Amino acid sequence: MDTLNSAGRNIYFETRLTPLISILNSGRYSKVFVFADSNTAEVCLPLFREMLDDFTGFDLIETDPGEENKSIDFCIGIWKTLLDFGADRKCLMINLGGGVITDMGGFVASTYKRGIDFINIPTTLLSQVDASVGGKTGIDIDNVKNMVGTFALPQSVFIETAFLDTLPERELLSGFAEMIKHGLIRDRAYYETLKATDYRKITAPAIYRSVEIKNDVVTEDPREKGLRKILNFGHTIGHAVETYSLIHDEKPLTHGEAIAIGMACEAWLSYTCNTLPQQELEDVSACILALYPAYEIKEASFEELISLMESDKKNEDGQIMFSLLSTIGDCGFNYQVNSEDIVSSMTYYNSLSK
Repeated sequence: MDTLNSAGRNIYFETRLTPLISILNSGRYSKVFVFADSNTAEVCLPLFREMLDDFTGFDLIETDPGEENKSIDFCIGIWKTLLDFGADRKCLMINLGGGVITDMGGFVASTYKRGIDFINIPTTLLSQVDASVGGKTGIDIDNVKNMVGTFALPQSVFIETAFLDTLPERELLSGFAEMIKHGLIRDRAYYETLKATDYRKITAPAIYRSVEIKNDVVTEDPREKGLRKILNFGHTIGHAVETYSLIHDEKPLTHGEAIAIGMACEAWLSYTCNTLPQQELEDVSACILALYPAYEIKEASFEELISLMESDKKNEDGQIMFSLLSTIGDCGFNYQVNSEDIVSSMTYYNSLSK
């Protein structure tokens, strides 16, 4: 499978990490660190070692799993660990894990001693098609997602579908939401293909197409001044719902489940505030309803959700900003939407499961 170029850096597909072996044996780096959470260290690290012919020339930095740990406190602990290990500016950090690990690991690496090299090896479908690509790093502040971060490109990204065999179905479905989003904003034919695809049997070519779509957008607008904002479709409401669920629900939504809710709501806004045809709104809604479990957005939570959206980093001049579909496969950005319409969109979503 072809290697994608992202601003001069390579995204490798299905190489069994062969190019990484050459990097590690090049003598370029003084020390190598692998950053992973405890789950990934147990399940994915053995496969990582196997692909690298049992390479052991690294130190493992392990953290607790979960979005709630993507915080400055954990970053301080990792920086201190790097210092304890004698890490200098010529060391390499390999982020092995899902989106939390690639987001936080990239942030730690891009700020430690003003920046050290890092490589992303995403092990979840979500991180393979989204978080590991594009050069964004970040941590959460006061339950607001990715409020502090950097634009920093990994030296390379390695996507291996073998890691997906370690995932439960719910995690595959979470990543599938971002793939659906890529089709909705950029490629109608790809969206139609995904509707006919079993998310439990995702193939490397489908992942490749998602990464290709994201990479094309990011390459055109690396600093999110314009076009890159379309990647936020479903995320303004979705991130707020995700944060609310993390705070209040005994069994919180996954990122993809929350983004699916956000896409249904924002498809309704695309219909009422943009030009998305009603038939296409119904198509998107049916697709999401068929895949993702219904979730009641309680009316009592609307005010808190609006408040969370008001803290979104994408806002401008105090206005909540949205990326909205013009039609399936075409998305615009910088739409201002008032709170009444946002509430109506959530009410619409609730109505879908009745």
